[in-house]
Amino acid sequence: MPVQEIMKDLFFIERGYLNANHFVYRSEKPVLIDTGYVTDFNFTEKMITSLGVKLDDVRQIINTHCHCDHIGGNRMIQQRSGCDIAMHRIGKHFIDTKDDWSTWWTYYNQKADFFNCTQALEDGDVIFVGPHEFHVIYTPGHAADGIVLYNPKEKVLLSSDTLWQNDLPVITIRIEGSRALFSLKESLEKIESLDVDRVYPGHGKPFTQLKDAVSLCKGKIELYLKHPERIGTDLLKKIMIYTLMMHKTVAADTFFDHLMGTWWFKETVDLYFDKAYDTKYRQILESFLERGIVKQKEGQLFTTVKP
Repeated sequence: MPVQEIMKDLFFIERGYLNANHFVYRSEKPVLIDTGYVTDFNFTEKMITSLGVKLDDVRQIINTHCHCDHIGGNRMIQQRSGCDIAMHRIGKHFIDTKDDWSTWWTYYNQKADFFNCTQALEDGDVIFVGPHEFHVIYTPGHAADGIVLYNPKEKVLLSSDTLWQNDLPVITIRIEGSRALFSLKESLEKIESLDVDRVYPGHGKPFTQLKDAVSLCKGKIELYLKHPERIGTDLLKKIMIYTLMMHKTVAADTFFDHLMGTWWFKETVDLYFDKAYDTKYRQILESFLERGIVKQKEGQLFTTVKP
């Protein structure tokens, strides 16, 4: 189900890959957790208002980190409602100083808008979503400001991009630093011991087997550490798909040139594949076309992955 009530009046909205999953607390003082990607804001608003929540009434947004797919609706919602916005203090620093590099926006050529972050969260804080008490757990690795939210009473974990069921999120060594994988492993170990019945990730469907998911992700981290080129291949695959999603369609004869004009593509190939730009591009695109993940019609490339 794309929308489900996970606690009284707290709803989980499942999106896709371009837009992070998000949450809506329905009340006279609504609270949102993450707000999707900016270009899909109209659909985000439609999903939220379908639950009986008006954006003009929103009192608070909580962000699990400052990447574009989690903060896309922040500025527009804040302009309409005057709401507070809370995120980890590191993310607040990025937003306060208008650092669109550390947020990944410029590096990955993404659309996003700055906003007024009014509250800095710390590891160990408790934050209320209506009557529901969530513990803030700082989980860097994928993002310098990453947090997860844990409700011990209901044994619910909002794991954002720290933990997915069957995969790792993008690991961007060039921004997050050479310690990123070790930080992510430590973050996973932090949440591994929690008493959790249900996990609601930043992308993908909810799941129940926390320890299995953590074990799988830790295994992938070890594989990355032994074979760093796998970080590069996975990054290229994920962001090529993400780029197609951001643009909806891209002309097949200009897609490579578009990628070459970004920071991330050249730096990733430089770092892991010794400047083999055309070779890596063709290898990945051909595999996508063969598997039906990317299709071509009338000279335009588009992806079949859910946005």
